[in-house]
Amino acid sequence: MTVKPLGDRVVIKNCEAEETTKSGLILTSAAKEKPQMAIVIAVGPGGNVDGKEITMNVKAGEKVIYSKYAGTEVKVDGEELIIVRQSDILAVVE
Repeated sequence: MTVKPLGDRVVIKNCEAEETTKSGLILTSAAKEKPQMAIVIAVGPGGNVDGKEITMNVKAGEKVIYSKYAGTEVKVDGEELIIVRQSDILAVVE
């Protein structure tokens, strides 16, 4: 099954959380922070949303940083995805 976002929505998938600290300590699952970096899976068409013209600035396959509490989490075919507005994406990581 595929998810096709509408309007200015973007489907992203979280990158894996860090398992160890820079000094080499292994983190338990409770100590890990929710990652804010994700891979773009699908991008909506943009267009006219709420009376404003929206141009989509991200593409599928890009790595992005998004707002900490943004989006709606969904599970599709056992895979956890997040649907966010393009405005919730803060930066593209190059």
